[in-house]
Amino acid sequence: MKQILIVSATRQELMPFLQHFNFQLNASDPLQVFEWHQTKISILISGVGMVNTAYQLGKISHSTFDLVLNVGIAGTFRNDLSLGECVLVMRDELAEMGAENGTDFILFQDLHLGGTSQYSGKYDQQYAILNDLKNVSGITVNKVHGDEVNIHKTIKLFNADIESMEGAAFYRSAENMAPIIIQLRSISNLIEKRDKSKWQMALAIQNLNNTLIQLMEQFA
Repeated sequence: MKQILIVSATRQELMPFLQHFNFQLNASDPLQVFEWHQTKISILISGVGMVNTAYQLGKISHSTFDLVLNVGIAGTFRNDLSLGECVLVMRDELAEMGAENGTDFILFQDLHLGGTSQYSGKYDQQYAILNDLKNVSGITVNKVHGDEVNIHKTIKLFNADIESMEGAAFYRSAENMAPIIIQLRSISNLIEKRDKSKWQMALAIQNLNNTLIQLMEQFA
């Protein structure tokens, strides 16, 4: 029996998927397992942020799967990524890992402390639905950007396409759990001064879940 782990920060981001397969989550248990078409699907609601993600994945780090996914919404630095568009995050970085030197920021790799702040997934091209998605790079933050000066600095430092609050922590924590490790994100907003009236949360969640459902049907 194939085994899949789906990690999401919130239940809301997975709701259309859960409804499609009629999976009923117990709010008191972050990890629950369902069976569908000879496939065992484990769903982990990690909570928002890199610490919660690493903590919850750490509790099951001894487990192995055929496929592990992190799914959720994200903001984008790029005007050519459409709101609601689903993307495949190939690389992710802990953007706040480094040091300040006055008004300058020293990237972690330039501190020469050993280790890395940059992580990647393990992508298998046999799944057609994934081949249709744009490949992007991401940064992971504790504080989402909403100041124009800091946004400009961040773009210059990292040249990233999107930001989330979990991605790099997911890649680091899950790196030994499966031969295929994927991060899917759907764009809910342009990264700018915070204005949620411009966000397309519902569209982003629906498109994210449509992609996830198609991937499950191809994988089964």
